[in-house]
Amino acid sequence: MPAASPERSRPRPRGETLAVLKFLALAGADQTAVVVTSGEIGERIGVSQQAADRYLVTLEKKGLITRTLAQRRQRVLLTPAAMALLRAEYRTYHRIFEGPAKISFSGKVASGLGEGRYYLSQPGYVLQFSERLGYVPYPGTLNVRVDGAALRKVELVGSWTGLRIDGFQTSGRTFGGATCFPARMNGHLCHLIHPDRTHYKDVVEFVAADCLRDALGIHDDDPVQVDIEES
Repeated sequence: MPAASPERSRPRPRGETLAVLKFLALAGADQTAVVVTSGEIGERIGVSQQAADRYLVTLEKKGLITRTLAQRRQRVLLTPAAMALLRAEYRTYHRIFEGPAKISFSGKVASGLGEGRYYLSQPGYVLQFSERLGYVPYPGTLNVRVDGAALRKVELVGSWTGLRIDGFQTSGRTFGGATCFPARMNGHLCHLIHPDRTHYKDVVEFVAADCLRDALGIHDDDPVQVDIEES
């Protein structure tokens, strides 16, 4: 029986997908479309041109890249979904070699839509908070508005490992899940709560055993310093 070719005998985990995405990101495709050939990608990751082309087709179907074909070359751009996949991979290696991630940022206290009290009072959430955070949160979240570099830091939290609060259904209504992360606001213990679905893009929500506004003596537009750690 003829020996299998190195390319065919090599295992095919999602590593090849990540290899292509990393190659494209390093080439600048995270910012703008880059011109590449399947041959160039194949040579870089150690597969044939045909195999590399199949990977690109698959990545496009999965919504991880967009391609514009032009003769024998193509312009390729990474999508936000691809960058999220790379960030998750980065977080995994960061945790292996450097331990739980930590970030610090500042923001300003902001008023929310007033929905926190209603949601935090739901028994399906109360039981999970008590078991997983070790306390029943004060009925209401504190919102902190962030921008610029702080906003970019907060976006990393989406790929962290945290304390999971599962979604549930009750009385014919669905309540979404969330992930919580240990935090300190101006030195006061609390948790950042990262809902699976949120109305906000530049606002971070926090829960604590007590009312953070009263405990810290803060009001709308007051600056706060926040330190967060991966669970």
